[in-house]
Amino acid sequence: MIKKYWLLLSLFVIFLLTFQQALAQNNLQLRVNRYLEVRSVVGNVTYENKQTSQPANVGTKLQKLGDSISTGQNSRTILALDTGIAFVEVAENTKLQIKKLQTTSNNGKVTELLVTSGQVRLKVRPLNNRDSRLEINTPAGITGVRGTEFGVSVQPSGKTGVATLNGKVVTSAQGETVSVNKGFQSFIIPGEPPSPPVRLRDDTSLQVKILADMGNQQARIAGKVDPVNLVILANEPLITNGNGEFEVITRLPNNRKIAVSVTTPLGKQQKYELAVP
Repeated sequence: MIKKYWLLLSLFVIFLLTFQQALAQNNLQLRVNRYLEVRSVVGNVTYENKQTSQPANVGTKLQKLGDSISTGQNSRTILALDTGIAFVEVAENTKLQIKKLQTTSNNGKVTELLVTSGQVRLKVRPLNNRDSRLEINTPAGITGVRGTEFGVSVQPSGKTGVATLNGKVVTSAQGETVSVNKGFQSFIIPGEPPSPPVRLRDDTSLQVKILADMGNQQARIAGKVDPVNLVILANEPLITNGNGEFEVITRLPNNRKIAVSVTTPLGKQQKYELAVP
């Protein structure tokens, strides 16, 4: 009786080990088959993985957890998801990283991307498989889609703007979820739930409230933009509050002109040159 028990136990253990090995091999194969491919490169675009950092070229593939693409000033790239279901337009001064690329047992495609800074715009065809999902993660929250065209902007603080041009986007943070439907926008401040969606403005206006010479080649600048927008002043991204307001002390160039750019989550950009009196 004891011998029979140990025989059955041994067979069960062998079965478990074989099953786990087969599952691991299958998962590995699934990961290899998923990727983001670089389709175009303008300017300084860098591909990084755990082993190397190198200039990205057309055809470069992001395949593994942690693989990333970053763009420099006046640079951009377009990425295509392996299935052709989505295209990602990556703007200047942006970093995008692979968080998850998987295929489910029901042939669903699970794609999770992490954007830690900058701006991206996505065009996603409808995901017909109920197991499929595509998510953009930022330090502030998660934005999920099943077929739409939308954009995301991420400030250095993690504050995230979301704007939907077509379809519907679902944004979640701090246990709360809001739907950002076609023609609406919202933003998330880290540690807070998403703001109530409002009508899409795609507005790059800059209201300058203070522009003053502080002496010692320094200038004080205070202004306001749409809360979802990115602001870059003298090549440095700024942090805006929930009303889109900012105030900084910056170096005053010899020509007394300071470059500022405002970019919406959908990628619309306006450049300004502020002349300090």
